[in-house]
Amino acid sequence: MSRPLAFLCIASYFKGEEFLRACKACGCTVYLITGKKLEHQAWPRESIDEIFYVDDGEGTNWNMDHVIQGLAWMMRQRKIDRIVALDDFDVEKANHLREEFRIPGMGQTTGRFYRDKLAMRMQAADSGIRVPMFTSLFHDEGINAFLQQAPGPWVIKPRSEASATGIRKVHTADEFWSVVHSLGDNRHRYLAEQYKPGHVYHVDALSVNSRVVFARASQYLNPPMDVAHGGGVFQSVICDPKGKDSKALIRMNAAVMSAFNMKYSASHTEFIKCHEDGQFYFLETSSRVGGAHLAEMVEASSGINLWREWARLEVAVALGEPYVLPPVRDDFAGIIVSLARQQYPDTHDFRDAEIWWTLQREYHVGFIVKSPKQARILELMEQYFHRIREHYHASAPVPDKPSA
Repeated sequence: MSRPLAFLCIASYFKGEEFLRACKACGCTVYLITGKKLEHQAWPRESIDEIFYVDDGEGTNWNMDHVIQGLAWMMRQRKIDRIVALDDFDVEKANHLREEFRIPGMGQTTGRFYRDKLAMRMQAADSGIRVPMFTSLFHDEGINAFLQQAPGPWVIKPRSEASATGIRKVHTADEFWSVVHSLGDNRHRYLAEQYKPGHVYHVDALSVNSRVVFARASQYLNPPMDVAHGGGVFQSVICDPKGKDSKALIRMNAAVMSAFNMKYSASHTEFIKCHEDGQFYFLETSSRVGGAHLAEMVEASSGINLWREWARLEVAVALGEPYVLPPVRDDFAGIIVSLARQQYPDTHDFRDAEIWWTLQREYHVGFIVKSPKQARILELMEQYFHRIREHYHASAPVPDKPSA
């Protein structure tokens, strides 16, 4: 190719800076589409050739007709080779634009498996992957059959939201139907599933040529839904790569990627180990780097920067060249993050040598710790949890409704 590859990156939130830097370091032309409200964020402008802003008065729900018209005008003078979504909310936008302009990459059909929680569960179940019992909310008779077959409690959740936004936990059939009726004409945008108490895990991975080339399994010490709804402290720790759980999770993640026709991307996939039967169940996945600074925790343990390697593999695939994963370490790491009462928390008393990263963000406190010993990570997580709860922690309610 006589000209540099041109990447168009889409970001409804301020994230993916390392992807942009790495993409530019690979010699690419880098364009960014983001919301007007993010104009003054600290984007790595030295690594971005042009930034285009979208009127984001509706939050992450951009007017895609306007985006398409703007991109069509832009492409009269600029060639786009690849489109990359840097956030979960942008996956559908990227799929839509690839289809419209016939740009290689994941389209809308496959993309459903990475955004639509109902499509995820149906495809996983059809592929023999364990999932909690679930139902769409399309058909009243089907809902009643589900309530009879799957003992409560249940969770009702949006099909296309990220994190715990919009999730409702209910305990009786009457309460279930009350929530369903409250959704009105939007009920088809939700699903319900049996609530299975257990420990929640995640696998952060990279795939190339339909094969997972890197995967790291971790466990949330506090389930994300409990943190969001109970105002808790977010914690996750790397699992022992040689342990039984880690090996089972990585195998299951590979099965999910295969079932969902993953060709190449970063991915973040969540599972639950049910207290009742000790089995792992698939919960959800996404074709992007995990949020909440989990990428930094993975890097602390493995030396693999998921954002950077995602950019490198995207470039390699576009050029038809082999992607080579850097050497991987097997240290242990853990992350703890909380909302803080203080605008700029004073954390100078946290001096342990294992601290690898400190969160620098208003009204937040957080650390990543790294050690060759798993026991030391768990010890520090326990100590930090109590210190943060006592001296820093604040909470804010999760939104009752998703953005749309």
